[in-house]
Amino acid sequence: MLVVSLTVFFEDPFWVGVFERINNDEQQLEVSRVTFGSEPKDYEVLEYLQKNYYKLQFSPPVQIKSERTASVSIKKLKKEAKKETSRIGTSSKSQEAMRLQLEAQKKQKTEISKAALMEEKERKFLIHQMKKKEKKRGH
Repeated sequence: MLVVSLTVFFEDPFWVGVFERINNDEQQLEVSRVTFGSEPKDYEVLEYLQKNYYKLQFSPPVQIKSERTASVSIKKLKKEAKKETSRIGTSSKSQEAMRLQLEAQKKQKTEISKAALMEEKERKFLIHQMKKKEKKRGH
């Protein structure tokens, strides 16, 4: 079963939304962070969710352990639900998933820039070689 939750909170100077996607069958958590800017209204969040959910880049999955094996009383479930709704920020698992996503993006960007640098060096080298040949032909 796939469970998706969204937490919107103020992180100076912008409003930020954190999408958490939990796959209970495989016990995995994936996270995506979105910056809204000014405080989003409920209908704006819903509209954003409908238009951009499939475009979100989620972090690599992080293994989570099963929290419940025995049945839990209704009172305890209500208490946990109230605690979840009053919670501000992200959980430590979410932060770990976001950190992994940022590291993956950083690595990808580094590889791309390194490839571009090598291409530029190769191009300059070929230009230099052609100029050397032209000078030699002139004599």
